[in-house]
Amino acid sequence: MVSDLSSRGAARWGGAVRPFLLAQALQKLGHEVKMFGVAFDRDAPEINNTDISITAIPCDYYAGFVGSAIALSKLLPKIDGDILYAVKLKPTSFGIGLLKQMQSRRPLLVDIDDWEMSWFGGDWWKPPKFKHFVKDYLKSDGPYKHPDNPVYLKWMEGLLDRADAVTLHTQFIKERFGGIYIPNGKDISLFSPENYNPDKSRAKYGLADYKILMFPGAPRPYKGIEDVLIALDRLDRDDLKLVIVGGSPYDDYDKKLMEQWGRWIIQLPKSPVHAMPEIVSAAHIIVVPQRNLPAALAQFPLKLTDGMAMAKPVLATRVGDIPDILGDTGYLVEPNSPEQLATQIEWIVEHLDEANEKGKQARQRCCDRYSIDAMADILAEVIDRVAIG
Repeated sequence: MVSDLSSRGAARWGGAVRPFLLAQALQKLGHEVKMFGVAFDRDAPEINNTDISITAIPCDYYAGFVGSAIALSKLLPKIDGDILYAVKLKPTSFGIGLLKQMQSRRPLLVDIDDWEMSWFGGDWWKPPKFKHFVKDYLKSDGPYKHPDNPVYLKWMEGLLDRADAVTLHTQFIKERFGGIYIPNGKDISLFSPENYNPDKSRAKYGLADYKILMFPGAPRPYKGIEDVLIALDRLDRDDLKLVIVGGSPYDDYDKKLMEQWGRWIIQLPKSPVHAMPEIVSAAHIIVVPQRNLPAALAQFPLKLTDGMAMAKPVLATRVGDIPDILGDTGYLVEPNSPEQLATQIEWIVEHLDEANEKGKQARQRCCDRYSIDAMADILAEVIDRVAIG
């Protein structure tokens, strides 16, 4: 059960996000996997590169209790798994799972891939007074008509003990909620540097004249892209470009970056997962400059294993699990430090042969620890435990 199967949600990267990684790992174990969820704004998923059965029920963004109940009445009867697995502590995944668990008495797992309350102040968040809740709910686009409101997210946290097992992908989340650590895996046969020629890839995407720093994801303030752009201002080298792949589906943050730092940015369109290895192969450096904020601490950046799997030099910050994931196979600087980024970027560019050797070590580390097979090994134990229980 996935919280949002629209193109703004799990479908935005064509199936390269956490629910699909878990699904691939379960398929490796021989399980049949079906995916269920709502698609907000009536935007049905467009995922053509998967053999997973996907059932998405359209639902208005501000559906409220009545609209959500209608969507649920259509969705719940279709959920027919022997084991239920909800991805995210949200009403539209874990909440649906709890309802189906009560109906069917089937075991329920929940995977926590984000601290959802971090977007709303985390532990500083305070619930609204009842009269304010009612007043705002009656508005046509009132914030309490959307299930991602922190009121409902906090309810989900309080119901976590109803799950038969909890999985997660960062130590930050483990310390907060407990559970079984399953790091994000990469399809290392798809993301294989031997299948691509970097020079040809750069020529194909119009990048041949530059040394390419690449961020293959959706920019958001906590991801530190501004720090890289400030570093490029400091270096002031016309041969350096930051390539952003896909951009943000959430707001106009991309536009703001272009307005201030357009000189350094090349933006490539959102691409399906099967096209990403070729795009990543065009990079000289993969940058993962997370800032030291709760939203970043709770995440396992998929961009990290994109670069590692493709044997690219990875430049990242010492935030959350990043140092443990990279080990000594990448380059680390302090968060919120454009000057350190500038120094390290220049060093890597001037020592690319040495940096590429480190990238090869990163590829091996990814194969050993962060593959779909590695995910499957841990999931096998989890599934056996809840099935026996």
